[in-house]
Amino acid sequence: MNAFKSIALPVWLRRVLRPLLDPYRRYRHARLIHAARIVAALLVSILLTSGFNLPHGEWASVTLLIVIGGLQHHGNIGKKSIERAYGTLIGAALGLAVVAQQNYFEMPVVTYLLMSVACGFFAYHAIGKGGYTALLSAITLFIVAGHGDNPITDGLWRTVDILIGIALALAFSFALPLYAVYSWRYNLATGLRGCATIHSRIVSGQPVSADEHLKLMAKLNANMVQLRSLLPSVSKEVKISMTELDAIQGHFRMCLSTLEILANLRPSGSDRNAMAQLQQCLNGENRHIRRQLVGMARALRDGATERLERNYASADSDAPNVVPGELIGYRLLTLQLVNNLDGLQQRLAKTAGRWKI
Repeated sequence: MNAFKSIALPVWLRRVLRPLLDPYRRYRHARLIHAARIVAALLVSILLTSGFNLPHGEWASVTLLIVIGGLQHHGNIGKKSIERAYGTLIGAALGLAVVAQQNYFEMPVVTYLLMSVACGFFAYHAIGKGGYTALLSAITLFIVAGHGDNPITDGLWRTVDILIGIALALAFSFALPLYAVYSWRYNLATGLRGCATIHSRIVSGQPVSADEHLKLMAKLNANMVQLRSLLPSVSKEVKISMTELDAIQGHFRMCLSTLEILANLRPSGSDRNAMAQLQQCLNGENRHIRRQLVGMARALRDGATERLERNYASADSDAPNVVPGELIGYRLLTLQLVNNLDGLQQRLAKTAGRWKI
């Protein structure tokens, strides 16, 4: 978004392009944009290879689908393209070498043994880091060489087609890129708003064993898992260290855990006297928690990062200093939640310059 702001576009053009330039709309319609991009990329691939009458041109389209067909986030596409390129070059080089030795020695048994041993080596490295590259190297070896009986020219053309597919995949990944950081931002904002709803239910005495409450908690836990899966891509896209992202994730996880414990420690909703004492003792802290959660959610959703610089008063001056003994544990946990959200707000403010794109 910063790149677009630096270009002085006419007002009418900005209004026309707003659905495409707005990160939130692109996030909401990510599947539609991804599908449209695949359609356009495949049309270009087919027209290019067919127009130049390239032999085995279908491998360009196959490669394109492998690289970006199931990936919509820009960070993942770049990583997969590099791994695909390495795997292609390694597998193609070995495939051409296998074809050359078969043409020279004409010993199929030796050819089969060489290919099997090479694939065994790739299988050994396919488990662990770099596994995708190793697997693609083995696959490309057979694409290029067949069983050692493919002509060298066919192997060369298939290698060229695969590299064309990688280049097209990279080119179309820059067309309305769907950044993982968008999904991370808006999912975290949704999660924080969900936490605010849960907290409001707890402090207002609403039943915490009701289906509505349990479904919301389950949704927030699923949201936390989804956020965790996005972190590697977010780190690559906006250059925030995994350590920092893990710390942010830890604050969110701690928020959910604390809310679950508070729901269990809270006096029964039918005990009106205890609930009244609870609200009186923790009125300032509860207001502080809601302002923190809603403020961070709005900053993430709308990019209004100035909200992250605000310091809210954590308690009212007229709040009682002494709380009933049965509420001490609840109050300590509430204060812990306040401190945890303060830490989350500080980390979001610290990294705002990178994730606000």
